[in-house]
Amino acid sequence: MLERPCPECGYNGTEITPDLVGERLLAAAEQLAGALDRADVQERPNPDTWSPLEYACHVRDVCRIFTERLGLMLLQDGPEFPNWDQDATCVEDDYNAQDPETVRNELLKSAHELALAWSKVPEDAWHRHGTRSDGARFTVLTLGRYLVHDPAHHAWDVTGALQG
Repeated sequence: MLERPCPECGYNGTEITPDLVGERLLAAAEQLAGALDRADVQERPNPDTWSPLEYACHVRDVCRIFTERLGLMLLQDGPEFPNWDQDATCVEDDYNAQDPETVRNELLKSAHELALAWSKVPEDAWHRHGTRSDGARFTVLTLGRYLVHDPAHHAWDVTGALQG
């Protein structure tokens, strides 16, 4: 997703410039928020695929975690991010039992907060780096490109349309 288009959704991270991170993040979050009105919001298309509600909860939490990670990268030299097991969080937080309207509000709020944080990244900070617990290393820019793929892909999972 960072070097070539995603074979499933078509997202191409190489096209994401610093000024597009927040815009693309918000477009995907709004697309997912709109899917929370669907009658099948809690239905999984198959046992291995999340429901629209679960995807929205996941992206809400992604926004919260990436807000923290971006903050660490801007404040510390080469921070290591704590591990996050998204599948365990889905089960532990019972994503599919959450209220869709509450999730919509939280998703949009967390996406707007993260987009605002990206808009404030100083130009000389895009090269700063951080490392995920599995050893994957990101600059602020590549973290933004990686970030945008997640909500864009999940919006595509739910609606079949890729934004931007």
